[in-house]
Amino acid sequence: MARGTQGWKGVFGALFVCSWAGNQFSPMLLMYEDVHGYGDTTVNAFLGVYVLGLAPALLVAGALSDRHGRRPVMFAGTLLAMAASAVLAFGALGPAPIYVGRLLAGLTVGTAMAVGTSWLKELSQVPYDRTADAGSGARRASLAFTLGSGLGALVAGSLGQWGPWPEELPYLVHLVVTVPFAVWVLRVPETSTGGGVPGPLRAQLRVPAAGHRRFTRVVLVVAPWIFAVAALAYGYTPVLLRAQAGDLGVAYATLLTVVCLGVAAVVQPAAKRLDAADSARGLTVAVVVLVAAVGAVGAAVAASSPGWGVAAAVVAGVGIGIGLSSGLMEVQRIAGPRDLAGLTGVFYAVAYAGFLLPAAMAAVTPPFTTTALFGVLLVLGGVSVAVVVAGYRRHLPGTVPDGRP
Repeated sequence: MARGTQGWKGVFGALFVCSWAGNQFSPMLLMYEDVHGYGDTTVNAFLGVYVLGLAPALLVAGALSDRHGRRPVMFAGTLLAMAASAVLAFGALGPAPIYVGRLLAGLTVGTAMAVGTSWLKELSQVPYDRTADAGSGARRASLAFTLGSGLGALVAGSLGQWGPWPEELPYLVHLVVTVPFAVWVLRVPETSTGGGVPGPLRAQLRVPAAGHRRFTRVVLVVAPWIFAVAALAYGYTPVLLRAQAGDLGVAYATLLTVVCLGVAAVVQPAAKRLDAADSARGLTVAVVVLVAAVGAVGAAVAASSPGWGVAAAVVAGVGIGIGLSSGLMEVQRIAGPRDLAGLTGVFYAVAYAGFLLPAAMAAVTPPFTTTALFGVLLVLGGVSVAVVVAGYRRHLPGTVPDGRP
């Protein structure tokens, strides 16, 4: 039953299958490289083109849902998830369906994260859910994302390594799984009154809360590291250690993805305890762990050790789980009622830009070495930690309500 206090479960499920659509491709990268002979640059471009669909969807979908309602936009996002899998199922024909499918997957996840996260937050409070606390919406959203991403990678990677029709079956399974969730979304209570900001859509795309110093000087400093570390831990590491993984390359990529995102899901209760309204404690812990994960991935690659790669994925998962949950709770404290979807979209757009990191690293290797690039990342990480610590108790929500100094 989707109505009453159960409404949030329908949105949770839709966010789950949309996240599945976005991440099921990650462990398949090595299969495409081995079967079709694509080079590292092309493989990383497959990973990165996702962001080209995701970023505009993150920024526009929230405004559309404010104007037309959460339900129709989230339903459209769920249909995009099905379209993405349908197109990717034709990936054996060449790179074009892969690029198009990945672009659609980006549009799917962008829509789901901007709209689904806001909808979950609204359904996780009175009058829709009288048992939820103030952080329930953020935790449910981050949990739906990590579970969907992890299970999607597990199913696709397992079928890609050992199943029949490895280039088609993983996507067909997702297509079938998504259908009931698309139907369920249509039964979830609408929380947006519609209308939004009067005038043209571009007026609604303005997000005044995005100028809040707490957001720009703390939240956005941590955001890119969340998915940059994810991309390094389970996207780039299997590519760099393909020789060590041998014939089990797809299985190894799947293992790293599931471990990383599984840990991210498990740490959600800890993230709740770390979060504090009067400080950046949660995000400070997150950025420290994320930078440590960069070092761990670099060490695994330098040592050519698949085992160390798994350990690095564990560290990355801890940082990702805390970063997502704490970041969303900060966003929900900063945003006003009209800014929630828009500010959530900005947060995710900046966070997901981190997925471009492996493609950027591959493009400059050579002339630079992988070891040197990891060294640069660690220096930048140290700077990020210092900036977040400097803003630890500054610019708290409520003290600068209009976003000005």
